[in-house]
Amino acid sequence: MEKALTIRDLTVSFQTGGGRVNAVRGVDLDLYHGETLAIVGESGSGKSVTVKAVMGIVSSNQSIDAGSILYRFEDGGQWTERELIGMSRREMRREINGVHIAMVFQDPMTSLDPTMSIGMQLMEGMIRHLHFTRAQAYRRALELLELVGITDAEKRMKNYPHQLSGGMRQRVVIAIALSCNPDILICDEPTTALDVTIQAKILELIQDIQKRTSISVIYITHDLGVVAKVADYVAVMYAGRIVEKGTVDDVFYDPRHPYTWGLLSSMPDLSADSAERLYTIPGSPPNMVDLPQGDPFAPRNRYALEADFKAEPPEFRISDTHYAATWLLDERAPRVEMPASLHRRIEAMKGGEAHV
Repeated sequence: MEKALTIRDLTVSFQTGGGRVNAVRGVDLDLYHGETLAIVGESGSGKSVTVKAVMGIVSSNQSIDAGSILYRFEDGGQWTERELIGMSRREMRREINGVHIAMVFQDPMTSLDPTMSIGMQLMEGMIRHLHFTRAQAYRRALELLELVGITDAEKRMKNYPHQLSGGMRQRVVIAIALSCNPDILICDEPTTALDVTIQAKILELIQDIQKRTSISVIYITHDLGVVAKVADYVAVMYAGRIVEKGTVDDVFYDPRHPYTWGLLSSMPDLSADSAERLYTIPGSPPNMVDLPQGDPFAPRNRYALEADFKAEPPEFRISDTHYAATWLLDERAPRVEMPASLHRRIEAMKGGEAHV
């Protein structure tokens, strides 16, 4: 498959009253055409900052200190590359955002204009970017509303955001994101604000659209249950860095980083013994203004080695698709197995017994 997006050594920081926050530290990622990539981790790990850098969404106190974001797309039968870092906000809005890369945010009300009808918000991008006539844009808007499962589309075109339910608003936001036929759809916690039944429908909707259009999707989430349902490839972030990445099978069935062990162990499992307490990772994420020496996860890591408190581990190759940044993978390290409870859970998942 061709790469749609190549991120190399992305480093992003914020200048705050408390000091410089090193939000993203040397992130490397690849997204292939038609693939779903999930970026997971606790709040503050750098997930959203990473994808907002791809969209050119940079706040006044934020700076991209290093790195490259290369977007590759097919144009008239020829493959074209664009380096996104360095493009002005105006260039990004005119040439990339919406047209090639679109984003769905967590709360649909922050994406929708309360003073404009749903129809006008759907048509606006097509008229501006695709140079559609109003009649063409109107027809396409109706098609999009039907595509995302909204019935009585003509009536909904006249509605305003406050007249729709939360699930319906999120469907409208997805329709707007798809209106200019982007190659990449970024979903930043797209179901967090919705109830469980609507969450499942939104995830199925995005998967169905992806099958029809071969669009590439990036999910930002802290919910590993979502990841298990939708992802092809998974990147686990902690303290602004990717600590493990691999195929969904690599990360779920053969996790190697203690942080990934903690995330998987903290997933609710309906098949588990009701007397068994749900695992929580001890401690709190580090202060990104003043990161500790060594591995930032070391103070929370029950398997930490002496080396973890002295130097941050490099990325170790496990297979062609699987990498993790933990000193436990160093050839000199003692052999440490994942927790027995997690091993049992993984074996149950392999046998189709676990339900999350």
